Amino acid sequence: MRTCNNKAQLQTAVKHCRKEGQTVAFVPTMGNLHQGHLDLVRKARKLCDVVVVSIFVNPLQFGPNEDLDAYPRTMAADKEKLFSEGVNILYAPGVDDIYPEGMDHQTVVSVPDLGDTLCGSSRPGHFDGVTTVVSKLFNIVQPDTAIFGEKDFQQLSIVRKMVEDLCMPITIVGVATTRDRDGLAMSSRNGYLSPEERRIAPLLHQTLNTCREAIACGFDNFLQLESHARMQLLQAGFEPDYFAIRDARTLRAVTDNTEEVAILAAARLGNTRLIDNVRLSLNPVDDWRMLADG
Repeated sequence: MRTCNNKAQLQTAVKHCRKEGQTVAFVPTMGNLHQGHLDLVRKARKLCDVVVVSIFVNPLQFGPNEDLDAYPRTMAADKEKLFSEGVNILYAPGVDDIYPEGMDHQTVVSVPDLGDTLCGSSRPGHFDGVTTVVSKLFNIVQPDTAIFGEKDFQQLSIVRKMVEDLCMPITIVGVATTRDRDGLAMSSRNGYLSPEERRIAPLLHQTLNTCREAIACGFDNFLQLESHARMQLLQAGFEPDYFAIRDARTLRAVTDNTEEVAILAAARLGNTRLIDNVRLSLNPVDDWRMLADG
């Protein structure tokens, strides 16, 4: 595995792969890698000849009162995991390599509508930071395919829209959320949870599943379902940010034309902000498949 710490090194390495006629898959991460990240890498290896992984804790997507300084950085352990998974190139740039003129002078890429709702409402500017850094990484790496997890379904939707709108010749592939045995979605932030909070945390996914099952059984008062779910989370010790039932394609309110529903939630448990989602096809033939996804 070759480690590149700046754009020039990375682009030289990728150019060599291109000369050999190899296809390139890209997995952008912020490090502190867990099984969910490694599942993305495994998917990338199946799809392309060369796998590039980036590790960059992007300050542009953190708000002033968020956990940028505390965000776990585990580079040595991350390198070992990536090497064992057969990653070809690790791109681990510094902030100066990504934002050479500073973030205040950085051109910003913004995806309207999709980026303004849900997490975008409670974290102003967050998705502008995500789309800006992802677009820069795409331009640096120039992959054929990029792999993202479905745990952050809103982020995945926004990246897909950005790629479509800006005519980027990149295939975006989503990979199903990797979960612990009790259903908790794997996340780098799970390490912040106390033992008691970790015991409670799987209730977020259980609440999402209960809501999905109600919709699958024909219950269509979505406002009531959302309200009931928020109350359940409060009673369990969460501080809900949102619990929303949306059209999975647009992330707007469900309409008669909606083909797939996304049920999305964000909630704090102690000092840790957790997000998760489940989806449900409104085509009865596919309902059982969606319920089996977990």
